[in-house]
Amino acid sequence: MAKGEGAESGSAAGLLPTGILQASERPAQVKEPKKKQQLSICNKLCYAVGGAPYQLTGCALGFFLQIYLLDVAKVEPLPASIILFVGRAWDAFTDPLVGFCISKSSWTRLGRLMPWIIFSTPLAIIAYFLIWFVPDFPSGTESSHGFLWYLLFYCLFETLVTCFHVPYSALTMFISTEQSERDSATAYRMTVEVLGTVIGTAIQGQIVGQAKAPCLQDQNGSAVASEVVNRTQSTASLKETQNAYLLAAGIIASIYVICAVILILGVREQREPYEAQQAESMPFFQGLRLVMSHGPYVKLIAGFLFTSLAFMLVEGNFALFCTYTLGFRNEFQNLLLAIMLSATFTIPIWQWFLTRFGKKTAVYVGISSAVPFLILVALMKSNLIVTYVVAIAAGVSVAAAFLLPWSMLPDVIDDFHLKHPHSPGTEPIFFSFYVFFTKFASGVSLGVSTLSLDFAKYQTQGCSQPEEVKFTLKMLVTMAPIILILLGLLLFKLYPIDEEKRRQNKKALQALRDEASSSGCSDTDSTELASIL
Repeated sequence: MAKGEGAESGSAAGLLPTGILQASERPAQVKEPKKKQQLSICNKLCYAVGGAPYQLTGCALGFFLQIYLLDVAKVEPLPASIILFVGRAWDAFTDPLVGFCISKSSWTRLGRLMPWIIFSTPLAIIAYFLIWFVPDFPSGTESSHGFLWYLLFYCLFETLVTCFHVPYSALTMFISTEQSERDSATAYRMTVEVLGTVIGTAIQGQIVGQAKAPCLQDQNGSAVASEVVNRTQSTASLKETQNAYLLAAGIIASIYVICAVILILGVREQREPYEAQQAESMPFFQGLRLVMSHGPYVKLIAGFLFTSLAFMLVEGNFALFCTYTLGFRNEFQNLLLAIMLSATFTIPIWQWFLTRFGKKTAVYVGISSAVPFLILVALMKSNLIVTYVVAIAAGVSVAAAFLLPWSMLPDVIDDFHLKHPHSPGTEPIFFSFYVFFTKFASGVSLGVSTLSLDFAKYQTQGCSQPEEVKFTLKMLVTMAPIILILLGLLLFKLYPIDEEKRRQNKKALQALRDEASSSGCSDTDSTELASIL
């Protein structure tokens, strides 16, 4: 982090827009510099807790929805792939749509972002619970009605959780104007979010893991039970598994509500005092053109698009990979827990690393550290102890993948404000389209994965799978992510905001605020100051 910015504020003058330099020629009152806007630990914790609901539900859906649709809801692989892909594609589409609506929202007594969080929460938890409910459809209509049921409620939930997550993500810019405070709050947030994935994994995995999902013996197997006994045992076991999924959904939904209440009561949306004198935000599509033509933003998105796709391929197929390829049917939930616990404990380490060595260096070291362990998984034979070691080591890279994108995005927005000083109200566009591309990667990974399993002749509810399926799962969890990670790291070479550039931007932004304050907050200057929706 930069130190001594007050002594070097003159060097930032070359970065300031011409209008501000002209304004400085006017007689100005000399004022003492403003004190840094410090956030209390309580503020940061309440803000951070708001990130848990998205990760709780996202973890459960990401790790378990595919195997739930195939083995519990008994949806065929092709319809299941359509549900997963269309749901994620719709989810991605709603992000810019919600961002557009937020940009048109007016300030209320609760703020501009909080009303979205408040009103979406109760509807989201109802839709989430219904995703994990298996309706008793009339005989002969299970396939078509089940497909429509899961597609409807999956898309509905993703829409509602977007109405929560996009304004929450944009809230990062409005809790403080200080980069160091935003970075610190982001580290708190990422720690809680990873902890949310731990809790989601523990709840979903341990509860569902206690109910053994039924599987059907290969028809060519030597031991064949009678049809009546097999059907009765399978039905009883299936019902137990369905109830386990409902119990887990109920607990996660309750935690969702508690976290949302803490966020709403503990965080106050802060508005710049100059906002009342500021011109209206620019039109959405004009802002979109400016944002999508901002080089650092496009390069950041491109790099994280590939690395996100890599980790989502692992996430979406990990349960099936452990169950069928490695043969750890009763251990995959514990392996997931090991990964997430490891990630939780290493988030503070990565926060220290990026402040000491820079965010770009942290990207290279953190994300590339997953590659050796993915290679080891691809080459080794099934060994539970080695798998646990790999899972713990992989959590270190997962922590970096969680923290770094959200820590780097505010730097891109600051850079944008310096280059486009008369473009207020663009923050929701930055955050919503970043989430859009992340979710698009998720939809592609889930759709491609399930279609690949369909081509490999995946057997629904099978106790074992053909060798083609096992090989496909290994490729989806190891080789494909390795290639995507390497492509993403190559793209990060083009990302221009290093630590020196970030220090310059920080000094320039502080100079803008000081200049506007000393010049009496003219209309021209006030547009430079706001990072308001």
